Formats: sequence, structure tokens, C-alpha cells
Amino acid sequence: MHAPLKTAALLALFIASQAGAHGLWTEERRGNIEVVYGHGAEDSAFKAEKIKAAWAYDTSAKMIPVTIQRLADHARLQPLKPPAVLAVMLDNGPWSQTPDKQWVNQDRTQVKNAIESTHSFKYSLAIYQEGAHLPKLDKLRLAIVPQSDPLKVGPGKELEVQVLVDGEPAADIELIGDYRGAPHEISGKTGKDGRARLKVRNEGLNVIAAATRIAQPKGAATDQVSLFGSLTFLGEPHHE
Repeated sequence: MHAPLKTAALLALFIASQAGAHGLWTEERRGNIEVVYGHGAEDSAFKAEKIKAAWAYDTSAKMIPVTIQRLADHARLQPLKPPAVLAVMLDNGPWSQTPDKQWVNQDRTQVKNAIESTHSFKYSLAIYQEGAHLPKLDKLRLAIVPQSDPLKVGPGKELEVQVLVDGEPAADIELIGDYRGAPHEISGKTGKDGRARLKVRNEGLNVIAAATRIAQPKGAATDQVSLFGSLTFLGEPHHE
């Protein structure tokens, strides 16, 4: 393959992965809460304006003001004080596949004879403090809700979670127990009540993830809506 063609093929593959394969979570780095857009160990640059909202809460579920710092290649969240719970939403916009199998960041109305199209939203829920009461999570279209305090479970033990899609329990949703370390390893699937039990994998940061797609009515700007959600927490308390 000639170099320009090889570069174009790699770029197309990269764009396609941007359309749906990447997830969203937050990590503390150098004293800052960074928004991570990636897949497994991959941590990609992204347009910070795609972070549309963030919500922070104290242990009693009272809202804390939070500022979104939009940097050149990612976003940083700055709560007014250390949060017990933090959530963030990324709107990745519409993506359509052209007849020549290229992915573009436009909907079906903008791409003639599109093969398929989707609008991608990604959500992250992070639990930072023991004993935190969870707020109402209606702003997260896909939420992985721990049914007990995840910070008190411990590595190797099971945590029960419930997956909500648009506020309703979602059945048959596959869960990845360690999205950062083993992003292709399915750890469980939700039952009729949207619940599943997963083993806490890490002493450090745990990122549990799930995704689903919702078909849209005929004639809509995209064929489907793609939703991704993550739940993050430390497996054990951090000590200096």
C-alpha cells in the first residue's frame, strides 16, 4: 500500500473508532480531575467543546459548582471543593458512513446515501468519597448505578450495579468490569431488573463500562443513538 493510501486508511480507521469505540471516564492526575476519552490504555485527544456538562455533589448529594476547563486537546473539571460524586457528559455528535466506507462527523441529512449513521453520547459517573449519597441521575441517559458503596467493597469482592437507560432498568446490557485494563472482556450481563454482579478488579482505579444503541424513527437525522456509560472508583483507599 502506498504511503498516502496507507495514511488515508489509518485515518479512516481512526475516525471510525472515534465514532463509537471510545469511552469516557475521569482520572485524577497531578492534582487535577481530567476527562479521559479513550479505549483501554489508549487516551485520545478530543475537542474539549464536546464536553457539554458536568455535575459535582457532596456526600449528602448537594450540588457543588464545577467549572469545565477546556484545553487544547482535552477537558479538565474544577469543582469548587473536593466532590463526593462527579458526573460528566460528552456529546460526540452525529457520525455517518459514506458509500465509500468513510466516517464523517455529520448526520444523514448532510451525507448523501449514507450507509449508516449514529449520534453518540458518553457519560461518566465517579464516586470519590465513602458514604456518598447518590443524586438523581436523570441527566445521564446511560448510568451504571452501584447498589452499595463501591469504596467499601474491596478488590476481589462483588459489587452489584444496576444499569439505567433513560431512567429505566435495562436488561441484557453487557458490562466490562475493567474498561481501562481489559476493554474487550465482558464481566457480566444485566437481568430483567437491569442488575448484575461484578468482581471489583483493581486496588487502584476501577472503570466499569457499558454501552447500548437505541434505534431512531424512520426519517430521523440518524439511524440510532449510541450511549456509553462508565462508573469509576478506587478499589482501596489511597495512603501516602
